[in-house]
This record gives sequence, C-alpha cells and structure tokens, in this order.
Amino acid sequence: MPRIVGVRFKNAGKTYYFDPGSHKLDKGDYAIVETARGKEIGEIVITEKDVLEEDLVCPLKKVIRKASEADFTQAEENEKKESAAFTRCQQKIKEHGLDMKLVGVEYTFDRNKIIFYFTSEERVDFRELVKDLASIFKTRIELRQIGVRDEAKIKGGIGPCGRPFCCSTFLEAFEPVSIRMAKGQNLSLNPTKISGVCGRLMCCLRYEASSYEDARDQIPKQGQAVITPDGEGVVQDVDKNKKSVVVKLQESGYTRSFPWEEIDMVQG
Repeated sequence: MPRIVGVRFKNAGKTYYFDPGSHKLDKGDYAIVETARGKEIGEIVITEKDVLEEDLVCPLKKVIRKASEADFTQAEENEKKESAAFTRCQQKIKEHGLDMKLVGVEYTFDRNKIIFYFTSEERVDFRELVKDLASIFKTRIELRQIGVRDEAKIKGGIGPCGRPFCCSTFLEAFEPVSIRMAKGQNLSLNPTKISGVCGRLMCCLRYEASSYEDARDQIPKQGQAVITPDGEGVVQDVDKNKKSVVVKLQESGYTRSFPWEEIDMVQG
C-alpha cells in the first residue's frame, strides 16, 4: 500500500496527500511540495501512514524537502508582498471603476503567480485590470471570484456565539445547511438568529442535526399517551434541548417534567 503524509496549506484548509519519500516528517513540521500551482510550503497534519490506492488521487506527488529557515524567510516575505499587492490592486480596481470587493491576495510560494480573491454580485470584466496587474508585478495573475462564505473563511472574525468563525478555525470544507435543520432542533426561525456574519445559515446548525434526526422516532409527540414513573399521562410539551417532556398525569391531574429516558410510549 502507498505511504502518505497529509499536508495543509492554510489554517482550516483542506488536507492533501503526498508521498514522503525518504523524508522523516513529524506532525507540525513544514515541508516544500510540488502542487498544480507550483512549489508550496505546507504543514504536516497527518504523519506517515499506509492507505488504500482507491482512496488516493494518483499519481502522488513527492515531498521535495523539509522546510528550511530560508523557506520560512521566503514565506514571511511573501506575506509582506501580499499586503502591498492588496493595496495596489484596490487602487487599480478604483481606477477602472469595477464593481468588485477585493477580499484577499495570495502569492504562490515560488512567486510564479499571484491570486486575487474578490466578491461581486455581478459578472465582472476584469481583463484590463489583469493586464495592469501583470505589468506591475511581472508575474502570472489570477483573479478568482468567491462567495460570501469563502470571504468569511479568508477574513475570519467573531461569530454570534462569541467565538472565532468555525470556517476559519477548523472546518476544512463547507457542507450544505438547510432551514430544515433549524426546525428539527426547535430553534427560532428568525433569520438574524440562525444566520452567520456572512449572511448565510450558520454552519453549526448541522453539528447536532443528525442527533436530532436519530432521536426523532424515540421522542413522544404532543398529545401522545405515555407511562411515567408517576403513572400514565398525556404529553403536553417536548423540550428537545433539555431532552425532557412535560406530561399531564391522568390520576392526579398535575403536570410534571420527565427526562426522555424515564418515559415509555403507550402502544396501540
């Protein structure tokens, strides 16, 4: 079986597999690898392990070398160049009167290409802008239009929960989120309550959605007859967050709350 190491190029970015060759790499080390974009520096997040060939996109590219001090210096210089390129590109966007919002700039490690990420509500003709940028930076230029979720992932920030965005800290990829997930968790459907800073449904809505789906058949519904430790009764309300039900007892007429596990549904 092929041996691989997992490499990540960005914080919360996707993990890509490479052939470690004869290099001994530990988790947390940095390595220089060959990618479709050219040479890149990335962090080892998965140490050497064997995988099945059907789980790989072959052929695997090899790790070129473990990153040196010179490589780290170049990566730092690239970051400084990205900041300057961001300012220069913004100036050119304004000069051309383009309806686009520049989000981020990324140099490839070997500086063979600069990628400018932007958002726009409309299709943008940026051909003249590309020509200007190519003449300024003397390298290949790519302008890549992204969505609002990708913008949040690149820029980062603090979510309504008071914590850093999930997408910029640990989510490697976006997964579909639906209003049905909010309904299934008995959450408020107020858009301001279930939307993230990006304006889309919060990614965290899907974290517990599967648990609620699995428990759905085990949860008694309102009006259902149940047996409790205090006798039979009828369900008045269900609290999915606290995993409890409110039952009106037949014999006493009192209403009490019981944990789900203490309730048996009456069959028939």
